[in-house]
Amino acid sequence: MEVKVINKSAHKLPHYETDFSAGMDLRANIDDPIMLKPLERTIVKTGLFIELPLGFEAQVRPRSGLAAKKGITVLNAPGTIDADYRGEIGVILVNLSNEAFEIQNGERIAQMVIAKHEQISWEEVDILGETSRGAGGFGSTGNN
Repeated sequence: MEVKVINKSAHKLPHYETDFSAGMDLRANIDDPIMLKPLERTIVKTGLFIELPLGFEAQVRPRSGLAAKKGITVLNAPGTIDADYRGEIGVILVNLSNEAFEIQNGERIAQMVIAKHEQISWEEVDILGETSRGAGGFGSTGNN
């Protein structure tokens, strides 16, 4: 599938690192480093603008290495970029560690996965079909 993209950043386009990769790394496109203090959040611009086909979304997800090693994650993970959005892709990062983290221009800050989705129409009813789980909430399916 081809996706139209405008790259106003100084960096190469996101790409798949391996043949089996689901996501492509997004890079910070910033003039000056951003110091992200503990529990602070910020929107980091990427310089990328995309045009997705109807029925697809781009999901912005954390990079596992940044999350595990530095406590940096995407606040609204996964963030959704709708097919009709034409603005610059921004990533909402949050620092969940106890140490400040400096974001550098060109740093890989998140990953983007393109996913197909459906739109639904609601059918209001008075009763839902029964299942073995029923109305059991969080953790109701057991410990295994």
